Amino acid sequence: MAAEIIYGKELAESIRARLKDEVAELHSQQIHPKLAVVILGNDPASQSYVKGKKKASANIGMDAELIELSEETTQAELLDVVDRLNQDTDIHGILVQLPLPDHINEDVIIEAISPEKDVDGFHPISIGRMMAGKETFLPCTPLGIMTMFHEKGISIRGKHAVVVGRSRIVGKPVGQLLLNEHATVTYCHSRTENMDKYIQEADILIVAVGKPGFVHGDQIKDGAVVIDVGVNRIEDGTLTGDVDFESAKEKASYITPVPRGVGPMTITMLLQNTIQAAKQIHHATTQGSPS
Repeated sequence: MAAEIIYGKELAESIRARLKDEVAELHSQQIHPKLAVVILGNDPASQSYVKGKKKASANIGMDAELIELSEETTQAELLDVVDRLNQDTDIHGILVQLPLPDHINEDVIIEAISPEKDVDGFHPISIGRMMAGKETFLPCTPLGIMTMFHEKGISIRGKHAVVVGRSRIVGKPVGQLLLNEHATVTYCHSRTENMDKYIQEADILIVAVGKPGFVHGDQIKDGAVVIDVGVNRIEDGTLTGDVDFESAKEKASYITPVPRGVGPMTITMLLQNTIQAAKQIHHATTQGSPS
């Protein structure tokens, strides 16, 4: 039996409809969620991403400010921009588009963002709270993946989840979120020996390595849930994932396509985090922080 395809695009549209209603309700309470997106340089992929974020914000009635800086912007100048946004009471979420130019230390910039406005979920405080299983802003792609599981009623507890890739944006945090929900988690990466063995044992397989067709259907356990995070543009210009979709869908119980899979969920979770930040900041300023 072929897999059920999880179309993140359709799920994202459903969630955005709910978020649009939530923004309208917040506006009626004089709360106006606002995201600030900072981008350096003219990298086409990054420009496309930030324009997508601005458009998605507008579509749910949420404000978004796009701050475009030159690639020559110094680290000190970028830190000044982040500091200004931290202090701006009209801004609830701050996102600095990665990657940054080589002369800027990404860790320094990420750590400069106020944790209360860290809607990307990359600040060490956010990561620490995630590790401890406490409420925090979660990285958007991993949160989107977990939302897919919950919306589809896919069982996680006790399952063997294999994460191929260990980036701090996807691999590491999604493994931690699965662990927080009682999966047994194995990380595979470029130094893993006998990777096929682990892939074949996976009840839940998440692949995020940026290599087209890295995992083939004959490597996949019958009935596995397969989440393909890869987005690769091949020679003919089409987008493809890290998993060979046609062969994998014959083995999996659920599978995400590329495109229209995980990607649309990422921006949706960014919107959701920004709305949550606005509510929390408003509560803190009007009621005082809870003791």
